[in-house]
Amino acid sequence: MVAGTSSGTATVTLPADDQILITREFNAPRRLVYRAWTTPELVMRWWAADRGTMTIAEIDLRVGGAWRYVMTANGGFEVAFHGEYREIVPDERIVLTEVFEAMPEAEALDTVTFTGVDGRTRVQILVQHTSKQFRDAHINSGMELGLQKALDLLEEVAVSLS
Repeated sequence: MVAGTSSGTATVTLPADDQILITREFNAPRRLVYRAWTTPELVMRWWAADRGTMTIAEIDLRVGGAWRYVMTANGGFEVAFHGEYREIVPDERIVLTEVFEAMPEAEALDTVTFTGVDGRTRVQILVQHTSKQFRDAHINSGMELGLQKALDLLEEVAVSLS
């Protein structure tokens, strides 16, 4: 872990039956966290965490643009997600769809906000599912463990950019 990082500090709450809210503060300026979040070669360094090897990080960062992330998981199987950008306010907010390709009927709408706080950055990810069933499947997938590690690595990448 890099000095000054805040390992494992993301909080996951369920504000509504069909929502997941993830909140995490990063010891890096907002512009660097946003850059690490939106630059394919930087996403390759953090998104898969220790769950596998990232093989694809495609980002067409514009409204209507597509994104796709693929990793080969440690068990040898492929895990892929994709979606479309609906709203982009650089360094502040991204709204995008998210589809786990093994469960395409469970498309979610993610709103990611980046807020500067005294040289640090608070990121909130609101995941809006279409049903409680899909929200629960997402939560029960073990996502939080991988998420904590991925966000720790995201912080390390952002700090390394300064």
